[in-house]
Amino acid sequence: MSSTTRPTLDLEPPNSARLARLCGPQDENLRVIENALDVRIHNRAHHFEFEGAPEEAQAALASVSELYAQSENAEISPEKAHVVARSAGNERDLEVAEHSPVDADSDASADVVIKTRKGLVRGRGHNQRAYLKRLIDNDLAFGIGPAGTGKTFLAVAAAVDALESHHVQRLLLVRPAVEAGERLGFLPGDLTQKVDPYLRPLYDALYEMLGVERVGRLIEQNVIEIAPLAYMRGRTLNEAYIILDEAQNTTVEQMKMFLTRIGVGSTAVVTGDTTQVDLPATQRSGLSHAVGLLRGIEGISVTEFEARDVVRHPLVQKIVRAYERDNASRDDASRAPPSRNDKSGL
Repeated sequence: MSSTTRPTLDLEPPNSARLARLCGPQDENLRVIENALDVRIHNRAHHFEFEGAPEEAQAALASVSELYAQSENAEISPEKAHVVARSAGNERDLEVAEHSPVDADSDASADVVIKTRKGLVRGRGHNQRAYLKRLIDNDLAFGIGPAGTGKTFLAVAAAVDALESHHVQRLLLVRPAVEAGERLGFLPGDLTQKVDPYLRPLYDALYEMLGVERVGRLIEQNVIEIAPLAYMRGRTLNEAYIILDEAQNTTVEQMKMFLTRIGVGSTAVVTGDTTQVDLPATQRSGLSHAVGLLRGIEGISVTEFEARDVVRHPLVQKIVRAYERDNASRDDASRAPPSRNDKSGL
């Protein structure tokens, strides 16, 4: 069992208004940090003491220090406190998973900062920083993991940066139009209007980077194209940045079709969550197949995110972990030998 430490911090310069914003109503923000990092925080005015395992206590100290700095010009919400705490916690993870020769590069965790018109975008925690570096260094990058880990947002940020710096001439954002239990036929409108809801997360990320008006103009000029996967067949895409989102819902044939669209001067990013496949049970996910087939090829990187990388509402991380435990228990049950009293095989 890890020993506990009690590092201390005195916030400077003392400011009652900033302290109130940091702590939140009834110290709600401090409780969020405690829960995220499994520590106890004690404070008297601007003097803070952190009780817990050494690494977690230092992460909590760093979180409070960063949030106090932010409190000078902004309100501190529980969601922001959670994101900062999880990011500080992830700094403790020094293990680099050797998914490929590129991924094993010692520079994989170097801090990459992308400048957009809406501000700076940087990875939070080891996995996001490594992912951003791999997006820049590889012609084909896979980002796999649960919702809320920044897979799509960071890929769009890298795509916008490549467009703004004239490394590519256009952006293509692609998703398979697969129903998650619903029926497309019941939606009103033509095909474009039917698939538009599936592409909405990509629009949202673009709006965050470039603003609504500029995105609209670039779409009209065909510099940005947002389309369902079926529209990619028969095309060769040169000098383009191509993102395939929700790739777990591609079939093996669709994935092969998409990957062979990559032309000269193009970069492709494939993102998805292999635990949320909406394909019929008889069809294998093209994402899982492609990662197993292509892992280790030079110029291709694979980044796998985990529950600890989730940067959405604090509950999302707990939900993801609950489902991970459930899946693990199901896998264990499926591998267990049949009972002597089990007559099902007769």
